[in-house]
Amino acid sequence: MSDLLQNIIKEMEENYNEKKAKGNYKFYQTHPGGYGEGDEFLGLTVPFQRKIAKKYKNMPLEDVEKLLQSKYHEHRLTALFILIQNFKNKKEEVIEIYLRNLERVNNWDLVDSSAPYLLGPYLENKDRSILYDLAKSNNLWKQRIAIISTFYFIKNNDFNDSLKISEILLNHNHDLIHKAVGWMLREIGKRNKKVEDEFLKKYYKTMPRTMLRYAIEKYPEEERQKILKGIW
Repeated sequence: MSDLLQNIIKEMEENYNEKKAKGNYKFYQTHPGGYGEGDEFLGLTVPFQRKIAKKYKNMPLEDVEKLLQSKYHEHRLTALFILIQNFKNKKEEVIEIYLRNLERVNNWDLVDSSAPYLLGPYLENKDRSILYDLAKSNNLWKQRIAIISTFYFIKNNDFNDSLKISEILLNHNHDLIHKAVGWMLREIGKRNKKVEDEFLKKYYKTMPRTMLRYAIEKYPEEERQKILKGIW
């Protein structure tokens, strides 16, 4: 282990917060059968992790990859923050590390904090078939990465992949996917309500209720009630 890697681990462990760590075990559902089963925490705040990531942004990427493989949730999130800071100048190497370690991007905050800032922009002018492979996998987090990565495209008014992946995930059985798809549909609607309307009119009567509620959160109340009652 390099000195820099030892230093970042030491600095994070020195700020261990037992009370917050215990709260995270519940918040991230680490109980047996929970979506975060087995994860471990140091109880560090996100602002502190961003500060640490900025301090160690020049750490060799091989060390960042080792940090990403840690059992501690905060180590992994900090590693992702460092990868994002290196993305602009080292795209290929950063994405290789990211894709090689997708199994470690294994909770909703890790996905949401990385996918639209790494995989999304990387695929901007490239073949995007990997997103469809991830969406069709049997892994909850890879499926969430697939849809959340498209947030980058949505911000650039490119909705096609978001809509297609939403269709793939439409009948998913987990609420974390329902929320993610609904969120992306809502983001599309904020930029082009007509596009969201066209999608919802096909599926609003059959899509999961949580997904629908997230998708229409910003709709006018009268229209929202009609949709929820199935009389749109």
